[in-house]
Amino acid sequence: MALRIYNTLTRQTEEFVPIEPGKVSMYVCGPTVYADAHIGHAMAAIIFDTVRRYLTYQGYTVKFVTNFTDVDDKIIRRANEQGRDPLELANHYAEKYFRHLDDLNVLPAHVYPRVSQEMAWITQMISGLEEEGYAYRRDGDVYFRVMKDPDYGKLSGRKLEAAMSGTRIEEDARKEHPGDFALWKGAKPGEPAWESPFGPGRPGWHIECSAMCLHHLGEVVDIHGGGNDLIFPHHENEIAQSESYTGQSFARYWMHNGMLQLAGEKMSKSLGNLVTIDEFLKEHSADALRLLIFTGHYRKPVTYTAETVESAERSLTRLRSGLRPSQGAQSTGEQVEKLRIATEDARVAFTTAMDDDFNTAGAIAALFEQVRAINSARAAGVTGPFFTAAQHTLHELAGILGLSLHEPTRDAVSEVAAIPFIDLLISVRGDLRQAKQWALADKVRDGLKELNVVIDDTPDGAKWRFEAE
Repeated sequence: MALRIYNTLTRQTEEFVPIEPGKVSMYVCGPTVYADAHIGHAMAAIIFDTVRRYLTYQGYTVKFVTNFTDVDDKIIRRANEQGRDPLELANHYAEKYFRHLDDLNVLPAHVYPRVSQEMAWITQMISGLEEEGYAYRRDGDVYFRVMKDPDYGKLSGRKLEAAMSGTRIEEDARKEHPGDFALWKGAKPGEPAWESPFGPGRPGWHIECSAMCLHHLGEVVDIHGGGNDLIFPHHENEIAQSESYTGQSFARYWMHNGMLQLAGEKMSKSLGNLVTIDEFLKEHSADALRLLIFTGHYRKPVTYTAETVESAERSLTRLRSGLRPSQGAQSTGEQVEKLRIATEDARVAFTTAMDDDFNTAGAIAALFEQVRAINSARAAGVTGPFFTAAQHTLHELAGILGLSLHEPTRDAVSEVAAIPFIDLLISVRGDLRQAKQWALADKVRDGLKELNVVIDDTPDGAKWRFEAE
């Protein structure tokens, strides 16, 4: 089965055929850096990281570009409130976001363009649009003529008049049409400004991504991604200005992820109903966040509650159980053959799911089947190369989803509050065993097992681990 991707532009699931065989160009809209990133930002980063990982697994050479918007009204407003330089403020949060990406096991992009460093490309593109009659000047500002683009609205499916309804459109009598959007904003007091053929100022939001995409990936890209809240007007406007400038289709496949929801609402800074990445990682692992996201389809909303996070933690413990070492001596026979077949089946089921528009829920189900097969084989005393290969396959496929499956440590905050008490009980049990009070020692062991804490007595002493219910 060939990889198929739902294309927002055509509203169909299509076979993926890149522009150049064996190579994929991906551009994903990144954050506007003016405050701490929240787990809604993490969701988009994780989803497209997984898309990239799977394409690489399938043999493609992927060039991945994601930007930082470091010149923006929100940044300027926040910087003025704090008495800071806007670019310094943006750089502070961009550097913090880099640390977040590393914590979340998101592979680094090949290029992280920033608006402030792309002005030459931005102004060149605006000049080209103006020369072709797609842009016009008004008192230091430059606007795009939406009426000159007959395809405007093709991504969102909105007619121009309908697009204006219920959308925040800045009223400006200088515009030729209410839907015309700013390509360049003339300099204002208290705002950063750059010199340009149109006078000092700064770019509008939409032109940034078009120029950066053109600069780093060329006139046509294979995949353009972002949250579904960007479909209109941001991505709609990107298409309009990019295709008017180049005369070519801007992107072959448009991918949009759903939103992370808290209490039924989209998580956002403006609503104030957010959980920052820092806050999440103080209590849970990056693997748990990935599993929370992967339980649904990337195009659908994901609900964040204490219950859904706890469910993700239980799933993570269950997956980790498949990597525990074997304790048997059986390397041939019926049980070994069953494990070999189950491992082959898991790989097929995993790729079949991922080929179906990155169906991560189906891929996770394949991993659970592999864990079940490994644990059954372990219980039957299986060991040897097929057992090792089965665990390697589990780890490999989980890695395509960006899951490390590392066991919790004292530094990993999953169930961190319980760890000192568990250690104390293990120590007490050891004392009881030394005193040959076997009944009390077994009571401690059995009580911990009821709480999903399993003790393994080894030559190096008692070791414990969390186990799924």
